[in-house]
Amino acid sequence: MIHNEGTLTLTAPSKVAGAQLYRQDWRPEETPKAVILLVHGYDEHSGRYQYFAEHCVKQGFAVFALDHWGHGQSAGTNGFVPKFSVYHDGLETLLQSMPDDLARLPLFLVGHSLGGLIASSYLLNNQSRFAGAILSGPAIKAVEEPSAVLVALSKTLSVITPKMGVIGLDANAVSRDPEVVADYLADPLVSGKKISARLGLEMMKTMDMVQQNAAKISIPMLLLHGGKDSLAAPEGSVFLEQNISSTEKQLKIYPELFHEIFNEPEKDAVLSDMTIWMDKILKL
Repeated sequence: MIHNEGTLTLTAPSKVAGAQLYRQDWRPEETPKAVILLVHGYDEHSGRYQYFAEHCVKQGFAVFALDHWGHGQSAGTNGFVPKFSVYHDGLETLLQSMPDDLARLPLFLVGHSLGGLIASSYLLNNQSRFAGAILSGPAIKAVEEPSAVLVALSKTLSVITPKMGVIGLDANAVSRDPEVVADYLADPLVSGKKISARLGLEMMKTMDMVQQNAAKISIPMLLLHGGKDSLAAPEGSVFLEQNISSTEKQLKIYPELFHEIFNEPEKDAVLSDMTIWMDKILKL
């Protein structure tokens, strides 16, 4: 396996143009059959996907990933984003940096949690670039739908105190594997910061946008979700499966799994389900 790492510079029209983002890729020794653009979740980073990458490389796929602005080894403020489009700008910059020989290969978009929301919203204007998309525990619907009062309060706080932490995540809900939870809590690149008022509002607005425009998505899509996910509602994946217009789509809910299905004890089966599906799409 070949591993490369480096940095990218965000360019206009990003709200944080000039910021440095950490990026890395994993490639097979031989020419890959396709490339995976991996989009990680909230308060984590691309380095947590080493096992994911190793599995995919063994199956002949290259994996490209970055640490979002405000995450991992990238520049930015933990828990905060000035505008949701900053995440899209990061993906665009990563895509533009891809070597020409790999850029010509079929491309799959894989997004987990917040990364699933980033990926699905990015698809609304960019789906023609991808052979298919896989969403893992995507944050499409909140576990508890926010009340009108909470939405109004979020709008106010987003203006007055945009960086104030308002929503905390339970690390124990990440995985049923206690080692995964312990590693997550000990990871120096995991900030433990609450989701800020601004990011919370940006997420709510983007969730609503994806729900309102889901029918515009028509590329092949695989939706994977843990049935006992208490951080991102499984109903979000169900909603997408029912509302996207893709003729090639599949929903798989793993009844006992928690949020990070790629880090659960059954991760090998989950990863195999994903790569088998991608191989099927490549043959269509």
